[in-house]
Parts: sequence; structure tokens; C-alpha cells
Amino acid sequence: MKINKNFDNLVPNYLFADVAKKTNDYIKAHPDKKVIKLGIGDVTLPLAPVVIEAMKNGTEDLAHKDTFKGYPDCDGYDFLREAISGYYKTLGVTVAADEIFVSDGAKSDCGNIGDIFDKDNTVLVTDPVYPVYVDSNIMAGRKIVYAGSNKENGFAAMPDDSVKADIIYLCSPNNPTGSAYTAEQIKVLIDYALKNVAVIIYDCSYVAFITEDLPRSIFAVEGAHKCAVEICSLSKTAGFTGTRCGYTVIPKELERDGHNIYSAWYRRQATKFNGVSWPVQCAAAAVFSQEGQKQIKENISYYQENAKIISSALDELGIYYTGGKNSPYIWLKCPNNMGSWEFFDLLLNEANVVGTPGEGFGANGAGYFRLTSFGDRNNTIEAVDRLKKLLTKLLK
Repeated sequence: MKINKNFDNLVPNYLFADVAKKTNDYIKAHPDKKVIKLGIGDVTLPLAPVVIEAMKNGTEDLAHKDTFKGYPDCDGYDFLREAISGYYKTLGVTVAADEIFVSDGAKSDCGNIGDIFDKDNTVLVTDPVYPVYVDSNIMAGRKIVYAGSNKENGFAAMPDDSVKADIIYLCSPNNPTGSAYTAEQIKVLIDYALKNVAVIIYDCSYVAFITEDLPRSIFAVEGAHKCAVEICSLSKTAGFTGTRCGYTVIPKELERDGHNIYSAWYRRQATKFNGVSWPVQCAAAAVFSQEGQKQIKENISYYQENAKIISSALDELGIYYTGGKNSPYIWLKCPNNMGSWEFFDLLLNEANVVGTPGEGFGANGAGYFRLTSFGDRNNTIEAVDRLKKLLTKLLK
């Protein structure tokens, strides 16, 4: 019996597990301290009332024989897929309901989509990068190449034409840097994918935070239907981090290596996934209703205001950052050329505030730090006050 040796190539611990351990150890050692967490991207507001009502009704259905539901279809109930298709229409984008796969979240699909691709494919990711894109492909034994995101390109890396890639992971608005690609930049990436006969895995989990004139779907850009898969989540859009629901869009025309990508993913899901529960899909459909869109936008606005509170403080202090405008994340340069873990320890010990060290997202994250706007408003204000005091002292 042998173990998949590719796991030996992973870093020992998942980034957020390291952050959690350091934080919990500090809290145990200092029970009198109020630690404010602006590290992981977990929401804090309750689900919208229309969503809760739909979930209650869906749960009630399970209490009666004539409305009881067992195994759902692996690709989701038609009513939810139609609702998502209708949402795309409001963006001016055509996505057929039967091209949508309902899932338990974007993280799962971003990691699992590799099942349908050969292990000898080369994967292109940006650096810094959301760890799942890298780790899931290391587990599969694929070669990974990096496109460097940095201050010079606004942390929006573009591909090098001299590099051949088969699978391209793109997150916009980006986690962790908060940067967002323009339509012109996405078109360059699409043309690169078409030239290389590659597939773009487009993660748009933070699309609800876009405030500027930017694409809200890769399918809004010409050529995407011939090279892209789009993955989205209701975790940040509607607060489903604990409820778990997302979706993946695969155009039926998308083919590679003589195989239909849609059919391959359908076969994979039918084998390995039993679908999302009836109450959760009822709740998800409510998100896309007129009232649901109104209510979730109120929650998004709350987090956007938190982002403004954080970014305004950094503006006042003259600290470079990206994000905060089209994203719930603020990606800041550590003061005085400090290392990101060094700044993590300082911030935790001196200000009792937790963020995420940029180094955990890749080599280009060294010296950078991610803060999230998903916290409680009062806690966010208090954390920013502590941060300002600490940074003012450091920058003297």
C-alpha cells in the first residue's frame, strides 16, 4: 500500500491553520486581552431575512411526506439554476440554466475541477495566490508556474507569452490582494488561453463587491465561452460561509483534447457529489430574487463601509495598499520593511489584532499583509484605532 507522495511537496500546514494556532495560543496565554480578528474572510452579519424565510420553508417541506426531498440532482434543482441564469441576464451575459452546476462552495470546486484534467498539464497561477489553487494541483502532481503580481503591476499579473500553460487560475476581484482585472486585461488572458489551447478557471467569489466599471463575469468578455469555466460562491455574496452553496458555469461548447469539458465535469459530479440540500437550495434561490438582491446588497454595503474605514486609516498614514474598493480585502505593505510574519506577531502582541501574513500566499506576499472587512463594525473601528496607534509609533 502506498500513499500519494505528492502530499510531501505541500507546505506542512495550511496558512489559515497556522494563523489560527498562533492566535489561539495567544488568547489562552492572555485571557484578559480582547483580540479582534481581521484575518480570515468569514462573514459576521446574519443571513438576509428573505433567505432565512426560504430556508425555513424548505426545512418545513422535509417534515411532510408529500413535499419531502431525498437525494438532490448532482447539478442542482432546476429552480435554482434558472434563478442563477436570470441573474446573469441582469449582467448582460447569456448563461443557460443547464450550463450551471450547483455546489457546496467555490473552494470545493476550485480544488475538485482538477479531477477532469491530466496530471501532466502545466498550471499557471498568480503570486500571491489563494492557496487552494496551488495545493490541490500539487496533490495531483502537476507542474505549477507563477505570474508575478507586485506593486509595479498593481498586483494584477499578466501572463508571459514565452510560458506555455494548460490550466490558468484567475481570481478577480483577487484574494488576497483585492485587485480587480479590467475587461481589457481579461481579454489579454482569454487570448493567451485560446493561443495555448488552455482553460481558465475563473474564480469570481468576490464579484458582489465590485463598485467600478469592471466585468462581473468572465463571460462578459469576448471569447470566454471558448476557454473559460466560471466558479462563484454565495459565501461572501450572501453570507453562506456556514450554509455552503456556490455554483460553477461550464459552457457546453467548451472542448479540449477531443473531450467535452461540461460532460467530463458532469460525470465527475455524478460520481463524487450528492448535491446540495433542499433547504439550502431554497435559500440560495431567494438570494437571486428581487428582494433578496436588495437585502444582500445592504449587507455588502456594511462590509464595504468597513473596508473604507480601514483604507482611510492607511491613506492617512501614507501606507501603500491595494483592494478595499472592489474587494473586502485590504492588502497593505508592512511598515519599515518588516516581514509579514514579523508584522503579524507585532500586531497580535502589541495591538491584539489578527490579520493574515502575505508570505502565506506566495513569495510575492513577503512584506505584505491582508486585512478583511468582514468584521463587526464596532470591532473594526476599534481594531483600526489600535492599528493607527501602533503604526504611528512605528513610522516616527
